[in-house]
Amino acid sequence: MTQEALVLSPQEARLLHPDSKPVATDRTHRLLARIQHAKPAIDVERARYFTESMAQTEGELLILRWAKAMYHIAGHIQVYIDEDQLIVGRAGKPGRYGILYPELDGDFLERALEQLPRRVESPFTVEPAEVDIIKRVVSRYWQGKTYHEDLARALPEETLRLTYDPADALTSRFIVNETSSFRSSIQWVHDYDKVLRLGFKGIKEDAQRRLAALDPFDPSDNVEKAPFLQAIILSAEAVILWAGRHAALARDLAAREPDPVRRQELEAIAERCAWVPEHPARDFRDALQAQWFTQMFSRLEQKTGTIISNGRMDQYLYPYYRRDLERGLLTEEQALEWLACMWVAMAQFVDLYISPTGGAFNEGYAHWEAVTIGGQTPEGLDAVNALSYLFLRSKREFPLHYPDLAARIHSRTPPRFLYEVAQTIKDGAGFPKLINDEEVVPLLLAKGAAFSEAYDFAVSGCAECRMPNRDTYTSPCAYINFPAALEMTLYNGRMKRYGGELLGIETGDPGEFADWEAFWQAYVKQHLNFLRHAFIQQKIIIDLRARHFAWPLGSALHDLAMDAGKDIHQPDIDGGIDLGYFEFMGYGTVIDSLAAIKKWVYDEKRLSMGQLLAALADDFNGHPAVRALLRDAPKYGNNDPYADDIGKALDKICLEYTQRYSRSLGVHMDLRLVPFTSHVPFGKVVHATPNGRRAYSPLSDGSSASQGCDSQGPTAVLLSNYHTKNYRFRERAARLLNVKFTPSVLAGEAGTRKLCDFIKVWCDLKLWHIQFNVINRETLLAAKADPERFRGLIVRIAGYSAYFTDLSPDLQDDLIARTGHEIF
Repeated sequence: MTQEALVLSPQEARLLHPDSKPVATDRTHRLLARIQHAKPAIDVERARYFTESMAQTEGELLILRWAKAMYHIAGHIQVYIDEDQLIVGRAGKPGRYGILYPELDGDFLERALEQLPRRVESPFTVEPAEVDIIKRVVSRYWQGKTYHEDLARALPEETLRLTYDPADALTSRFIVNETSSFRSSIQWVHDYDKVLRLGFKGIKEDAQRRLAALDPFDPSDNVEKAPFLQAIILSAEAVILWAGRHAALARDLAAREPDPVRRQELEAIAERCAWVPEHPARDFRDALQAQWFTQMFSRLEQKTGTIISNGRMDQYLYPYYRRDLERGLLTEEQALEWLACMWVAMAQFVDLYISPTGGAFNEGYAHWEAVTIGGQTPEGLDAVNALSYLFLRSKREFPLHYPDLAARIHSRTPPRFLYEVAQTIKDGAGFPKLINDEEVVPLLLAKGAAFSEAYDFAVSGCAECRMPNRDTYTSPCAYINFPAALEMTLYNGRMKRYGGELLGIETGDPGEFADWEAFWQAYVKQHLNFLRHAFIQQKIIIDLRARHFAWPLGSALHDLAMDAGKDIHQPDIDGGIDLGYFEFMGYGTVIDSLAAIKKWVYDEKRLSMGQLLAALADDFNGHPAVRALLRDAPKYGNNDPYADDIGKALDKICLEYTQRYSRSLGVHMDLRLVPFTSHVPFGKVVHATPNGRRAYSPLSDGSSASQGCDSQGPTAVLLSNYHTKNYRFRERAARLLNVKFTPSVLAGEAGTRKLCDFIKVWCDLKLWHIQFNVINRETLLAAKADPERFRGLIVRIAGYSAYFTDLSPDLQDDLIARTGHEIF
C-alpha cells in the first residue's frame, strides 16, 4: 500500500502536504522558524557567574552562598529580548541553548567538551571561547568538589560495582543506577499562584516579618532560621533585579525601534517587566510574564530533573483570563498568541545532560515542563474551564512539541472535554498524556494528604504528580535493571557484558535447579539483592545532597519550608509528605522471559536449560527454532494469566520490600515504572534474554508490553496492566503506558468515540497513566530513510514528545517495533 493511500493523522497530512498548515499567527510562525531545528548550543554564563560567587563565599552557610550566587547571576548574566517576542526572559543565548550546573557533575566537564558535539543522543555545539572559560574558571574550581565525586567516594564497594565502573566512576554500569548525579532534584512544581497573588515584593516582606519575629536568644532561630530567611530575601531581590534589567533593555530597544507597532510592544514589555514579578499580576499578560520569570529563574537556580513543571495553568491563570475577557481587554485569539510565545520561549531552553548516562537516559532533547489541565478542584468538583479547552486548541493549532501537555481524567470528566482530549490525541503529536485521578487521588490520601491537597495535585515530570506546599522530597532515586538480575540468575551472579566479574549473588548453576520454584527463588534472591543496593544508595544520597544543594527560591514558594525555616532540600520538613520512588526497568522483558522459562523448560519440558543457555550464549545465531519457541511463549500485554501472574508476583516483591524498608529512609519509597528513554542504554548491557530478545537491544518500556508482543488488541494491554497490579499496597507510583494506534482505527467520528470509550475503560481500571502515538508505521520508516523531509515529525517517547529525527537509530527502531493497533 502506498503512503498516499493510507489514512493519515492530521500531523502526517501536514508533513506530506505542506500547504495544509495549522492555524497560527505570522508572529508565532516567525518565532518558531528561527529556532525549530537548530542544534542547541552550550551557554556558559550561568556556570561562570555561579562559580565566581561560590569561590568568593567559601566557608559561609550553603543557603546564603546559593542566594548570593543567584544575586550575582541576576546582576551579570546577559539579558535578551527576542525579535517579535512578547514574553521575555531566558537563561542563555538566543536560539536553542543549554546551561551548565558544575556543582552537580562538573567532573564530567572536560570529557563533555569532547563528546557533546559528536554525541548521538542530543548533541550540543560548544563555542571555542566558552570552552576556554569552562577550562580556566569553571572546571578548575569544581574538581574534587562536585556532588558526583562525593557520592562515588561514599558508596560501599559492593554497591559501587553495581553503580559505576570501579576503575572509572564517570562510567555507569546501568545495573543499579543512581540518577541523583545528573539532576539536583526530581521533578517539581512551584506554587505559581503565590507569585501572582503576592509578587516577590510580598514574598520578601513575608520573610522580613518572619525574620523580625525570631527569638534573638533561640540558638535554632539564630543558626538555622535567620540565615534561611536572609537567603529568601536576597533571592526575591535577585528575581526583581533580573526582571528590572529586562525592563531597562526593553526601554532601550524601544527608543531605537523604527517600527511603531514593535516600539509600542517593547514599551509595553518594559512597563510589564518593571511591575511583575515584583508586584501582583494585574491581568492575564502579567500573570504569564510573572510565571515565566519565576520558571526561568528557577532553571538558573538549579537543575531540576525533568525541568520545573508549569502546574495547573488552567486553574491559577483562569481568573485573570476570565476577567480580561469579560472586560474586553483580551480575546481568545490574543490569548492563544501569548501562549504560543511562551511555548516558543520554552522550546529554546534545552535541558543539558553532560554525562553520557544522563544523555542516554533523555534522548531527543527530553523535556517535561508539564502543563496540567482538567482534573478536580480542591473541593472535589470537576475543574474543567474555558482555559482548559484553549490549551487543547493551542496544541492542535501550533505545531510544536512544547509544552508537555497533561490532562487529568476522572469518572465525572465532562463528555465534551473527553471528546476534545480524544480529538487532540488523534492529531498525532502525542498530546495530551493522561493521568488518572481515580488512581492518584486515593494513593495520595493513603500517604497522608488531605482531600483538598490530593484533589489539587499537578502533573510533574514524565508521569508523576506533585502537591504544591505538601510534597517535600527532592532526592532523585535509583533505576534498577531487573533483566540484569535475570541474567545473573542464568550465569550465577555474572553478566556477559562484564566478563567473569561477580556482580550479584552466586545462586548456583541453573542446570541443576530441580523445578520452576527453585529457579524462581534464585531469581528472587538476585532481585532482592538489587533492591538492597538501591536502598543503600538512596540512604547515602539523602544524607549527601543536603550538603551540596540549596534552593532558596523553591523554598520561598513552599509554605511548609517557610514555616519550618528550612531549605526544601533538607530532610524532615515539618508537615511534609516525602514521596520518592525506585524504578523497575524492563518489566515486560522480565515477565516474558520468566514465562518462557517456566513454560518451555519446566512445565512442558520442550527445552532443557542447557539448550536455552546455549542459544542465549550465541545470541540465537544458529538456534532459530529455539528463538521461535521462546517468542511463542505467553506474553505480558495480552491479558494472559500465565504471564500476568508472574508480573503481579514481581510487582509484589518490590512492594513488600519497600513497605518494610522505606521507614529506614524516612520516605514513601514507591515502585515506579517510568524509564524515560533509559530502556535503550540499559538494554545495551543485557545479553540475549529468554523472551527471544537479541543481545544488547532495548528492554521493554515502562509498563508497556515488549516491543511487538501485544497481539490481542489495546484493551488486552489495559487488562494486563490491571491484572499485574497489587492494589492492596499503597507503595505504588506511576506506571508509564505507551499505546500506539494506526490512524485508520481512529478515523472519523466513530474513531473519536471509540477512543473516548477506551479512555473511560482505562479510567475505570484505575491505571495511573497512558499516552498515545497515532501514526502509520510507513511514516516512521519513511522518516528514518528521509529525515530532511520529516524534520517536523513529532512522536511520543517517554512522557514527552520529541522530533523523530532527533532520536538515535536505536530509539527510532524501538518506536517502529511497537505494535500499531489496528482494531479494538
